[in-house]
Amino acid sequence: MGDSQPSAPLPRRASVAVAVAGVRVGGGAPVVVQSMTNTDTADVAGTARQVAELARAGSELVRITVNTPQAAAAVPRIRERLDMMGVAVPLIGDFHYNGHQLLAAEPGCAEALAKYRVNPGNVGFGKKRDTQFAAIVDIALRHGKPVRIGVNWGSLDQALVARLMDENHARAEPWDAARVAREALIRSALDSAAQAEAQGMGRDCILLSCKVSGVQELIAVYRDLAARCDYALHLGLTEAGMGSKGIVASTAALAVLLQEGIGDTIRISLTPEPGESRTREVIVAQELLQTMGLRAFTPLVTACPGCGRTTSTLFQELALRVQEHVRAKMPEWRIKYDGVENLTLAVMGCVVNGPGESKHADIGISLPGTGETPAAPVFVDGARTVTLRGEHIAEEFVAIVEDYVSRRYAARG
Repeated sequence: MGDSQPSAPLPRRASVAVAVAGVRVGGGAPVVVQSMTNTDTADVAGTARQVAELARAGSELVRITVNTPQAAAAVPRIRERLDMMGVAVPLIGDFHYNGHQLLAAEPGCAEALAKYRVNPGNVGFGKKRDTQFAAIVDIALRHGKPVRIGVNWGSLDQALVARLMDENHARAEPWDAARVAREALIRSALDSAAQAEAQGMGRDCILLSCKVSGVQELIAVYRDLAARCDYALHLGLTEAGMGSKGIVASTAALAVLLQEGIGDTIRISLTPEPGESRTREVIVAQELLQTMGLRAFTPLVTACPGCGRTTSTLFQELALRVQEHVRAKMPEWRIKYDGVENLTLAVMGCVVNGPGESKHADIGISLPGTGETPAAPVFVDGARTVTLRGEHIAEEFVAIVEDYVSRRYAARG
């Protein structure tokens, strides 16, 4: 291997910075984590509760559906309730079909939202499309709000698609259907952005997204879009799916783009499994950015996968306990300690890689494997400090982590 250094992400693509109620998106700012509620927005208490849960998990922007007069009327009350809870996360309104009517009828909604998301494929049809899009832009200008023009594979402007198909037929060497579809996505976003600019909206108030559900298609679309504009870009694989499939698909697509410096905000669009918390999508987004070295959110726990040497479940139970502990403590630690999110921990299961991996972490423990001496050496900053034994290893190791955090990381003023 020699002296070669690990690969780092390419320099971030230059994009225009957009301020979303104090959160800076683009312009070289760190990639922002976004999520979306799945409550009925008209349910003020339920929606505020889920927004707060997402924000406390680390979502820096939260999008809510605004689809009915009741939902629009609820938005100011949701904002007020969040403020009373001490949750300052910006709210993004997701509009389809009737956004121009809802925003005009409920000025309180237009003011309470930090950003509007508009889909040019269903903002209006035929001659109404331009006038209804223009109405939303006018309201955004009046209230000083940025707009995300969010094109979606499943709701493309069919008039634009037909026009591009006609243009393609006239080419000497026609494009394939996939390329025409990608062009329709990109043109829909760029043409709508141009219309917004023509109405007086600055580039620092416009974000774009072009979402599809296929990994390779998403990569191709965003590479092309990034090359053709300097607007801030929101990344997300739409309808990614449930469980491991959704996580793998989203990670596969977004990791490639982020590695190439493309993307200013991200959302992992997971379908929650029955009973699963909506915060899962936030955790996955954070872990994606942190494992790529783009941001740090919470201490990382390294743990071995287990093998025939580790027939005991002790190391698995300890790894889970440590991971849950640091996540539960982060809201407090983030306030009290500067840089604690960079802490690294290792929970290893036997003597083969245990001591070595533990030395590489800030704090590591090597638990005994099958047939090994029932002792667990602990390493702090690469040096062996203590050996734990008995039934209270978990409690003692967590106490070591707590003590280390309080000693190493400077208390915030």
